[in-house]
Amino acid sequence: MTILDQIDELKKQMNRSIIGQEHIVERLVIGLLSNGNLLVEGLPGLAKTRAVKSMAQAIESDFSRIQFTPDLLPSDVTGSENMYDENGSYVFKFEPGPIFGNIILADEINRAPAKVQSAMLEAMEERQITVAGKTHKLPELFMVMATQNPVEQEGTYPLPEAQMDRFLMHVYIDYPSEESEQQVMRLVRAEKANKADSETKGKLSQELIFKAREEIHAVTLSDTIERYIVDLVFATRYPERYDEKLASYIEIGCSPRGTLGLDQCARTYAWLQGAEHVTPEDVRAVIHDVFRHRITLSYEAQADGKNTNDIIDMILTQVMLPA
Repeated sequence: MTILDQIDELKKQMNRSIIGQEHIVERLVIGLLSNGNLLVEGLPGLAKTRAVKSMAQAIESDFSRIQFTPDLLPSDVTGSENMYDENGSYVFKFEPGPIFGNIILADEINRAPAKVQSAMLEAMEERQITVAGKTHKLPELFMVMATQNPVEQEGTYPLPEAQMDRFLMHVYIDYPSEESEQQVMRLVRAEKANKADSETKGKLSQELIFKAREEIHAVTLSDTIERYIVDLVFATRYPERYDEKLASYIEIGCSPRGTLGLDQCARTYAWLQGAEHVTPEDVRAVIHDVFRHRITLSYEAQADGKNTNDIIDMILTQVMLPA
């Protein structure tokens, strides 16, 4: 069985547990293989927690869940130096916090104050934390899936755009279809009756994840595809080159992280399709999740009822496909 076959089996296993949410499953796997972090936004009860738990259970990994609240402290996330009495003398020892897991669920990250958010985002960016002047490396396999509730705004601290830019993708999760909703009821009843499919297969090793990343790194982009990615990014920065209406809708365009993120996610998506090179369709398949949180809309766009998905659709129609 090839590495791709084993990753496909991981997706199938997750989809059996999370019915009707194939999109979030695929994005979680792309984030894992791209060595990036995800910001997931959706209403309560749409299996965000279940999705990341099911992935953690299928991989040889340590799973940590951090429930963010307004009274959370940075040390509750990173850990702290504690004093101990050893043979009559006092010594300080570092007690790692939940951030030292492999797969981290940061539940309702926008409920935490700015200091906690910055500690979390520093760990995501630098893959290390600093406590009492000492730097501590995080595990090599490290991924954060942070969730936001788009409905409740009271008692929340929205993430600044500059901090959201550190997430590889911003994924929306929506209601499942009618058929899927019915299957969810049957699955939950079966689980409560202990009759759900409890077949346990061998967990994926971390080494396999690293080997998959090496194969993805070998996926090639032609000069024309590279130029297409750059053109898409520059269309968000200089939209007046393409369309006057588009220019009136965009306040701030994508940073260079958007370019790198689109490159990485497109290569990962192509690899998951069994391809050895990236096509324009691979780029277009992931662009919404990569650009969604990196474009700041103008007041005119909001007044016209436009969201970032609409703006990205406009960009895709304006930027010429490579020949």
